[in-house]
Amino acid sequence: MDIAELMAAAAERAVPVVAGIDDKALDTPTPCADYDVKALVNHLLQVVVEFQKPARKQDSDFTTTPDRVASDPRWRERFAEQAGALVAAWSAPGAQEGTSGAMGMPARLVGAMALLDLTVHAWDLARATGQEYAAPPQVVPELAAAVAELSPTARKMGVFGEPVPVPEDASEFAHLLAATGRDPRDG
Repeated sequence: MDIAELMAAAAERAVPVVAGIDDKALDTPTPCADYDVKALVNHLLQVVVEFQKPARKQDSDFTTTPDRVASDPRWRERFAEQAGALVAAWSAPGAQEGTSGAMGMPARLVGAMALLDLTVHAWDLARATGQEYAAPPQVVPELAAAVAELSPTARKMGVFGEPVPVPEDASEFAHLLAATGRDPRDG
């Protein structure tokens, strides 16, 4: 499957989670230790906006994260709109070819990074806010390969925690979450 199709499936699952977040839950901690719900929504909004640029071979900017939740009362709708724009950007001819912007990484791997955030952070937000979430099964093999490739650098940078042990018979998604340092049994 191509990255844009996988992103569309992930966005279809992430949008209802973000839409289901009550304002009263914004200060709730998430499984992503550095973020409460509001900060993680802001981060995920930044992801869906900034990862559109590498699809167009432009440089993205993750140096600051605007507080879109505080500045835009329509942040839930904006997330849905920008997730759709992310899928559209990665669907464009040539988006998945060559390298992407200043990251200098293969375009498909950069797309997989956006897909990873869209999937794993939707799970984080669902866990934090008491919602159900099931990752689209077709995205998990792509993400497992990306996590395996990105893990050494991501751990050094503090993006992934140390792997969490899970039973051998745990789901593929549980193994993926554990590889990023999350305990899939939390929540």
